[in-house]
Amino acid sequence: MPFTTLSACDVQNKKVLLRLDLNVSMHDGRITDTTRLERVLPTIRHLQTNGAKTIIVSHFGRPDGTLVMELSLKPVAEKLSELLGSSVNFCSETIGAVTQQAAENMNKGEILMLENIRFYSGEQANDKDFAKDLAGHADIYVNDAFSCAHRAHASTEGVTHFLSAVAGLSMQAELTALEKAVANPAHPVMAIVGGAKVSTKVAVLENLIEKMDVLVIGGGMANTFLLA
Repeated sequence: MPFTTLSACDVQNKKVLLRLDLNVSMHDGRITDTTRLERVLPTIRHLQTNGAKTIIVSHFGRPDGTLVMELSLKPVAEKLSELLGSSVNFCSETIGAVTQQAAENMNKGEILMLENIRFYSGEQANDKDFAKDLAGHADIYVNDAFSCAHRAHASTEGVTHFLSAVAGLSMQAELTALEKAVANPAHPVMAIVGGAKVSTKVAVLENLIEKMDVLVIGGGMANTFLLA
């Protein structure tokens, strides 16, 4: 599976649109599990060390195109800043003049996190104009959100029509492991698939069932299979 790696990309003084999955567990405004934040630190640090202007975009929860302040990414930006040990600036918008100006004012090595992209209906609809506006913030697109890569949304698929796409360090590790496990696995081999919704994983399951000796369904979607 050919893909461009981050190490092969010159990000010096470039604005990088970094797609992450920061859909963390939160209770009463407090993040209860920082695993997803910790896993993306190497990619962020790589960009920072190599002089990129990093613009982070992520979803959080399911606001379905409406503004739900309880699902703001601001607390996530604050926690990421704490874990990273350096400032993560926050922009209360994702597209528009305010965001564009914030991106233009960045210095190399700085990090800017945009507001929850699912506050905009154009994200899940993969609206071409929305994707173009989002891509307009940056020079390069880096996807380090493997858990979202199967979705044809504006921030995962749409922006790739306007920017050259590169795999982040976490994405690279996942793709390398997947290639090894699926393309030429050592039998017997088992796949364990979790998640809440079957509908978004049907194509993945159909592909795996031809290659695996055992397929284990977990997570919320296990209940759908049990019911069926």
